Amino acid sequence: MRIALFTSNQPRHLSLAERLAGIADDVYVVHECNTVFPGQVADFFKRSEVMQEYFGHVVAAEAEVFGKVRFLPANVHQLAIKAGDVSMLDLSVLTPVLEADILIVFGASYIRGELADHLVERRAVNVHMGVSPFYRGSSCNFWALYDGRPDLVGATVIRLSRGLDSGDMLFHALPKAEKISPFALGMKAVLAAHVLLERRIADGSILDVEPVRQDKNKEIRYTRNADFTDEVASEYLGSMLTPDNLLHALEKRNEADFLRPTIV
Repeated sequence: MRIALFTSNQPRHLSLAERLAGIADDVYVVHECNTVFPGQVADFFKRSEVMQEYFGHVVAAEAEVFGKVRFLPANVHQLAIKAGDVSMLDLSVLTPVLEADILIVFGASYIRGELADHLVERRAVNVHMGVSPFYRGSSCNFWALYDGRPDLVGATVIRLSRGLDSGDMLFHALPKAEKISPFALGMKAVLAAHVLLERRIADGSILDVEPVRQDKNKEIRYTRNADFTDEVASEYLGSMLTPDNLLHALEKRNEADFLRPTIV
Protein backbone atom coordinates (compact mmCIF):
# COMPACT_ATOMS: atom_id res chain seq x y z
CA MET A 1 0.00 0.00 0.00
CA ARG A 2 1.18 3.51 -0.81
CA ILE A 3 0.05 6.53 1.21
CA ALA A 4 0.55 10.19 0.32
CA LEU A 5 0.60 12.93 2.94
CA PHE A 6 0.44 16.69 2.45
CA THR A 7 1.62 18.17 5.73
CA SER A 8 4.08 20.50 7.50
CA ASN A 9 7.41 19.93 9.24
CA GLN A 10 6.79 20.17 12.99
CA PRO A 11 7.26 17.10 15.24
CA ARG A 12 3.53 16.34 15.19
CA HIS A 13 3.59 16.20 11.38
CA LEU A 14 6.69 14.01 11.34
CA SER A 15 5.05 11.71 13.87
CA LEU A 16 2.10 11.06 11.57
CA ALA A 17 4.47 10.24 8.71
CA GLU A 18 6.26 7.75 10.98
CA ARG A 19 2.99 6.15 12.03
CA LEU A 20 1.88 5.79 8.40
CA ALA A 21 5.27 4.33 7.49
CA GLY A 22 4.56 1.52 9.92
CA ILE A 23 1.46 0.37 8.00
CA ALA A 24 2.40 1.22 4.38
CA ASP A 25 5.01 -0.01 1.92
CA ASP A 26 5.81 3.56 0.90
CA VAL A 27 4.78 6.99 2.18
CA TYR A 28 5.17 10.05 -0.04
CA VAL A 29 5.27 13.25 2.01
CA VAL A 30 5.03 16.81 0.75
CA HIS A 31 6.31 19.02 3.59
CA GLU A 32 5.29 22.68 3.59
CA CYS A 33 7.98 24.09 5.85
CA ASN A 34 7.76 26.73 8.56
CA THR A 35 10.18 27.59 11.34
CA VAL A 36 10.52 24.99 14.07
CA PHE A 37 11.02 27.86 16.54
CA PRO A 38 7.61 29.59 16.47
CA GLY A 39 7.45 32.71 18.62
CA GLN A 40 11.23 33.05 18.50
CA VAL A 41 11.45 33.41 14.71
CA ALA A 42 9.01 35.59 12.76
CA ASP A 43 7.33 33.27 10.26
CA PHE A 44 3.77 32.01 10.31
CA PHE A 45 3.11 34.26 13.33
CA LYS A 46 4.99 37.43 14.19
CA ARG A 47 7.68 37.56 16.87
CA SER A 48 6.70 39.22 20.15
CA GLU A 49 7.09 38.61 23.87
CA VAL A 50 3.59 37.23 24.26
CA MET A 51 3.97 34.98 21.20
CA GLN A 52 7.27 33.72 22.57
CA GLU A 53 5.52 32.82 25.82
CA TYR A 54 2.53 31.25 24.11
CA PHE A 55 4.51 29.18 21.61
CA GLY A 56 6.98 28.22 24.30
CA HIS A 57 4.10 26.31 25.89
CA VAL A 58 3.10 24.88 22.51
CA VAL A 59 6.61 23.64 21.71
CA ALA A 60 7.04 22.10 25.15
CA ALA A 61 3.70 20.26 24.93
CA GLU A 62 4.49 19.07 21.41
CA ALA A 63 7.90 17.75 22.48
CA GLU A 64 6.26 15.92 25.40
CA VAL A 65 3.79 14.12 23.12
CA PHE A 66 5.67 13.85 19.81
CA GLY A 67 9.37 14.37 20.52
CA LYS A 68 11.65 16.65 18.52
CA VAL A 69 12.34 17.22 14.82
CA ARG A 70 14.13 14.23 13.34
CA PHE A 71 14.84 12.12 10.29
CA LEU A 72 12.12 9.78 9.01
CA PRO A 73 12.18 6.05 8.15
CA ALA A 74 13.66 4.81 4.89
CA ASN A 75 10.27 4.09 3.28
CA VAL A 76 9.23 7.75 3.61
CA HIS A 77 9.97 9.78 0.46
CA GLN A 78 9.99 13.52 1.12
CA LEU A 79 9.58 16.70 -0.90
CA ALA A 80 10.23 19.90 1.08
CA ILE A 81 8.75 23.19 -0.15
CA LYS A 82 7.95 26.58 1.32
CA ALA A 83 4.61 26.85 3.11
CA GLY A 84 1.97 28.10 0.69
CA ASP A 85 3.70 26.84 -2.47
CA VAL A 86 1.90 23.52 -2.83
CA SER A 87 -0.87 24.74 -5.15
CA MET A 88 1.73 26.24 -7.51
CA LEU A 89 3.52 22.95 -8.19
CA ASP A 90 3.30 21.36 -11.61
CA LEU A 91 1.35 18.13 -11.11
CA SER A 92 4.07 16.18 -12.94
CA VAL A 93 6.31 16.81 -9.92
CA LEU A 94 3.75 15.06 -7.74
CA THR A 95 3.18 11.96 -9.89
CA PRO A 96 4.09 9.36 -7.22
CA VAL A 97 2.09 11.29 -4.64
CA LEU A 98 -1.04 11.50 -6.77
CA GLU A 99 -0.87 7.81 -7.69
CA ALA A 100 -0.92 6.68 -4.04
CA ASP A 101 -3.72 4.46 -2.75
CA ILE A 102 -4.71 6.85 0.05
CA LEU A 103 -4.18 10.62 0.11
CA ILE A 104 -4.19 12.59 3.37
CA VAL A 105 -3.98 16.32 4.08
CA PHE A 106 -2.88 17.31 7.59
CA GLY A 107 -1.48 20.72 8.46
CA ALA A 108 -0.92 21.81 4.86
CA SER A 109 -1.87 25.20 3.43
CA TYR A 110 -5.21 25.74 1.72
CA ILE A 111 -4.96 23.67 -1.49
CA ARG A 112 -6.40 25.26 -4.63
CA GLY A 113 -6.66 24.84 -8.38
CA GLU A 114 -5.80 21.75 -10.38
CA LEU A 115 -4.24 19.98 -7.40
CA ALA A 116 -7.39 20.48 -5.32
CA ASP A 117 -9.52 19.14 -8.19
CA HIS A 118 -7.38 16.00 -8.38
CA LEU A 119 -7.42 15.40 -4.62
CA VAL A 120 -11.19 15.85 -4.41
CA GLU A 121 -11.68 13.44 -7.31
CA ARG A 122 -9.44 10.90 -5.55
CA ARG A 123 -11.48 11.19 -2.33
CA ALA A 124 -8.56 12.54 -0.31
CA VAL A 125 -9.17 12.98 3.41
CA ASN A 126 -8.40 16.11 5.38
CA VAL A 127 -7.53 16.06 9.08
CA HIS A 128 -9.10 19.23 10.49
CA MET A 129 -7.74 20.07 13.93
CA GLY A 130 -11.02 21.16 15.42
CA VAL A 131 -14.43 19.61 15.99
CA SER A 132 -16.59 20.27 12.94
CA PRO A 133 -19.10 21.72 12.40
CA PHE A 134 -18.70 23.68 15.64
CA TYR A 135 -15.26 25.18 14.94
CA ARG A 136 -13.90 25.88 11.45
CA GLY A 137 -10.90 27.78 10.13
CA SER A 138 -7.55 28.11 11.89
CA SER A 139 -6.40 27.35 15.46
CA CYS A 140 -9.80 25.82 16.22
CA ASN A 141 -8.79 23.99 19.38
CA PHE A 142 -7.28 27.18 20.76
CA TRP A 143 -10.58 28.96 20.18
CA ALA A 144 -12.58 26.14 21.76
CA LEU A 145 -10.47 26.53 24.91
CA TYR A 146 -10.67 30.33 24.68
CA ASP A 147 -14.47 29.95 24.63
CA GLY A 148 -14.40 27.64 27.65
CA ARG A 149 -15.40 24.61 25.56
CA PRO A 150 -12.71 21.96 26.19
CA ASP A 151 -15.42 19.40 25.44
CA LEU A 152 -15.09 20.53 21.81
CA VAL A 153 -11.32 20.09 21.56
CA GLY A 154 -10.51 17.38 19.04
CA ALA A 155 -10.12 16.62 15.35
CA THR A 156 -12.41 15.84 12.45
CA VAL A 157 -11.51 13.64 9.50
CA ILE A 158 -13.42 14.99 6.52
CA ARG A 159 -13.44 14.50 2.79
CA LEU A 160 -11.26 17.17 1.25
CA SER A 161 -13.36 19.83 -0.46
CA ARG A 162 -12.69 22.99 -2.42
CA GLY A 163 -14.08 25.02 0.48
CA LEU A 164 -12.09 25.47 3.70
CA ASP A 165 -13.00 22.73 6.22
CA SER A 166 -16.38 22.31 4.52
CA GLY A 167 -16.16 18.69 3.38
CA ASP A 168 -18.43 15.90 4.52
CA MET A 169 -17.42 14.34 7.84
CA LEU A 170 -16.15 10.79 8.36
CA PHE A 171 -14.94 10.59 11.98
CA HIS A 172 -14.16 12.58 15.09
CA ALA A 173 -11.06 12.04 17.25
CA LEU A 174 -10.97 13.21 20.85
CA PRO A 175 -8.49 13.28 23.74
CA LYS A 176 -9.51 11.21 26.75
CA ALA A 177 -10.63 12.83 30.00
CA GLU A 178 -7.66 13.42 32.30
CA LYS A 179 -5.97 16.10 34.40
CA ILE A 180 -3.86 17.87 31.81
CA SER A 181 -2.70 21.33 30.80
CA PRO A 182 -4.57 23.11 27.99
CA PHE A 183 -1.50 22.96 25.73
CA ALA A 184 -1.01 19.24 26.31
CA LEU A 185 -4.72 18.68 25.68
CA GLY A 186 -4.36 20.21 22.23
CA MET A 187 -1.47 17.90 21.42
CA LYS A 188 -3.36 14.88 22.74
CA ALA A 189 -6.14 15.80 20.28
CA VAL A 190 -3.56 15.57 17.49
CA LEU A 191 -2.42 12.20 18.81
CA ALA A 192 -6.03 10.96 18.82
CA ALA A 193 -6.31 11.96 15.15
CA HIS A 194 -3.13 10.02 14.32
CA VAL A 195 -4.40 6.90 16.09
CA LEU A 196 -7.76 7.18 14.34
CA LEU A 197 -6.12 7.39 10.91
CA GLU A 198 -3.88 4.41 11.60
CA ARG A 199 -6.83 2.28 12.71
CA ARG A 200 -9.18 3.35 9.91
CA ILE A 201 -6.58 2.82 7.21
CA ALA A 202 -5.78 -0.62 8.61
CA ASP A 203 -9.45 -1.72 8.64
CA GLY A 204 -10.26 -0.08 5.28
CA SER A 205 -13.02 2.17 6.58
CA ILE A 206 -11.16 5.40 5.77
CA LEU A 207 -12.52 5.11 2.21
CA ASP A 208 -15.65 3.02 2.70
CA VAL A 209 -17.53 4.72 5.53
CA GLU A 210 -20.58 6.83 4.64
CA PRO A 211 -19.79 10.55 4.94
CA VAL A 212 -22.12 12.95 6.75
CA ARG A 213 -22.79 16.52 5.62
CA GLN A 214 -21.89 19.26 8.09
CA ASP A 215 -24.75 21.16 9.70
CA LYS A 216 -23.62 24.79 9.32
CA ASN A 217 -26.30 25.89 11.82
CA LYS A 218 -24.14 24.35 14.58
CA GLU A 219 -21.12 26.53 13.82
CA ILE A 220 -19.82 28.44 16.86
CA ARG A 221 -16.77 30.13 15.32
CA TYR A 222 -15.07 30.50 11.97
CA THR A 223 -11.56 31.89 12.58
CA ARG A 224 -8.60 33.11 10.54
CA ASN A 225 -4.93 33.45 11.43
CA ALA A 226 -5.38 37.21 11.73
CA ASP A 227 -7.80 36.67 14.63
CA PHE A 228 -4.99 35.29 16.80
CA THR A 229 -3.40 38.51 18.05
CA ASP A 230 -1.05 39.42 20.89
CA GLU A 231 -4.06 40.71 22.82
CA VAL A 232 -5.99 37.47 22.41
CA ALA A 233 -2.96 35.33 23.33
CA SER A 234 -2.24 37.47 26.39
CA GLU A 235 -5.86 37.24 27.57
CA TYR A 236 -5.80 33.47 27.10
CA LEU A 237 -2.55 33.01 29.02
CA GLY A 238 -3.98 35.00 31.90
CA SER A 239 -7.16 32.95 32.22
CA MET A 240 -6.31 29.38 31.22
CA LEU A 241 -8.40 26.52 32.53
CA THR A 242 -6.71 24.40 35.17
CA PRO A 243 -6.12 20.63 34.81
CA ASP A 244 -8.98 20.07 37.28
CA ASN A 245 -11.27 22.29 35.20
CA LEU A 246 -10.38 20.35 32.08
CA LEU A 247 -10.94 16.95 33.67
CA HIS A 248 -14.37 18.00 34.91
CA ALA A 249 -15.40 19.40 31.51
CA LEU A 250 -14.12 16.39 29.56
CA GLU A 251 -15.92 13.96 31.85
CA LYS A 252 -19.18 15.75 30.99
CA ARG A 253 -18.56 15.59 27.23
CA ASN A 254 -21.62 14.39 25.30
CA GLU A 255 -20.53 11.67 22.88
CA ALA A 256 -23.77 12.14 20.93
CA ASP A 257 -22.23 15.37 19.59
CA PHE A 258 -19.58 13.40 17.69
CA LEU A 259 -19.45 11.14 14.65
CA ARG A 260 -17.92 7.67 15.11
CA PRO A 261 -15.52 9.05 17.73
CA THR A 262 -12.12 7.59 18.57
CA ILE A 263 -11.07 8.62 22.08
CA VAL A 264 -7.39 8.29 23.00
